[in-house]
Amino acid sequence: MRQQNVRTLSLVVCTFTYLLIGAAVFDALESDTEAERLQIIEYVRQHLQGKYNISGSEYKLIETVIIENQPHKAGPQWKFAGALYFVTVVVAMIGYGHSTPETVGGKAFCIVYAVVGIPLGMVMFQSIGERLNKCTSIIIKKTSVLRQMKKMLGCATTEATDVNQLCVTGTLSSIVMTAGAAVFSHYENWNYIDAFYYCFITLTTIGFGDFVALQKDNALTTKPGYVALSLVFILFGLTVVAASINLLVLRFMTMNTEDVKAGDYEMQDASQSVVTLDGELMAINGKLLAGTHDSEVGEGRVGSFTSVATVCSCTCYPRPHHSPTDTHRYSVVRSPSRISNLLLEQGPGGSKAAPHHSDQFPPLLHDSFMVANYLKTKRSSV
Repeated sequence: MRQQNVRTLSLVVCTFTYLLIGAAVFDALESDTEAERLQIIEYVRQHLQGKYNISGSEYKLIETVIIENQPHKAGPQWKFAGALYFVTVVVAMIGYGHSTPETVGGKAFCIVYAVVGIPLGMVMFQSIGERLNKCTSIIIKKTSVLRQMKKMLGCATTEATDVNQLCVTGTLSSIVMTAGAAVFSHYENWNYIDAFYYCFITLTTIGFGDFVALQKDNALTTKPGYVALSLVFILFGLTVVAASINLLVLRFMTMNTEDVKAGDYEMQDASQSVVTLDGELMAINGKLLAGTHDSEVGEGRVGSFTSVATVCSCTCYPRPHHSPTDTHRYSVVRSPSRISNLLLEQGPGGSKAAPHHSDQFPPLLHDSFMVANYLKTKRSSV
């Protein structure tokens, strides 16, 4: 349990540190460019207003018209091809934001559709990812070339491990992204870095929406093959990424399970070194860990007595303490079956008081069975 707590705390610290580092890096990379773009836009706005004598309200109206017209450059967004592209983005939780429902009925149906479709899509992707991992494990196990490579690399086993499968699915994910980037770079006239950026943002379901395919030259209605290719890329790519995530989550859960089992074993080992007899806790070496009893109060007998021992590595007997108000001599009636009553005790005057019975409790018992047998003998003698 302690190792799990340390790991969780380390993950929290690392995550927040990673966030702070990322924020600092993006601040250094993007803030100056953002300021320059803002200055250019402000300069162009003032220039257009002065050249064409446009008021501020008229300029804002022109901006609104341009922004609202931007999604319609790709053609109709809500015909069947565009709607299919939209629901795929919804179920896959990408959410480009390139087109959104405008009617009340469309928004309500989108909520209901997403509530059912998102879990369905997640289960489908996870299930296909598991099958893909199973196929890769079989391929690694049956392919002689891969077995020979593992032997050459000094692997202890030729079986498919989680690390091997993660390497395969990671490589497949990289191939899908690089190939998809080449295709989208060709069809969308993007440079390769922008196309690869779009593929990564899409398959990781981040979906910023700054780059969206099928948004040029009425591609949704005039290029059905390209639409199908884009949908296949999204679905297959998400399946491959889901397979990698499956392996990562499985590996982390396995590590947690091992830690829990290790903690259980430690607790079992600790519990085996302690025995409980007649309500008193005793270590396996015969030392009393905790035991209490109260004296009887009667004529000429006042006070209470408590025997408490701590866990100690030495062989000395635990010394009981008494209440400061106890000024009279103790006269304690004990039961021989109590472990604490068999120990030597110290009275108020500092003198040692022997137990009622002549037999002394052995100075050190090294086995719990000896303790049990000794108590059994004492009970039978009473």
